Amino acid sequence: MSVKLRLSRVGGKKKPFYRVVATDSRMPRDGRFIEIVGRYNPRNEPSFIDMDKEKVLKWLAQGAQPTNTVEKLLNITGIRKEFEANKSK
Repeated sequence: MSVKLRLSRVGGKKKPFYRVVATDSRMPRDGRFIEIVGRYNPRNEPSFIDMDKEKVLKWLAQGAQPTNTVEKLLNITGIRKEFEANKSK
């Protein structure tokens, strides 16, 4: 089973709001997921990004692959840099 960290849309029509979830890569975008690890609202100015750092680091350590968009969000929050620093130790 290949685990991905990706966005799952939950907002209404023309009002997107996303959950950052850990899910099996074979599941559909808004389908079943393993765990919610964060939230992202692009409609706020600036965008609202809330990540549970411990959960994200746990999934990355277990080999979960973030999608391109989630990778950018992890870079913005600084979690990716922290993971790389811990990995090199």
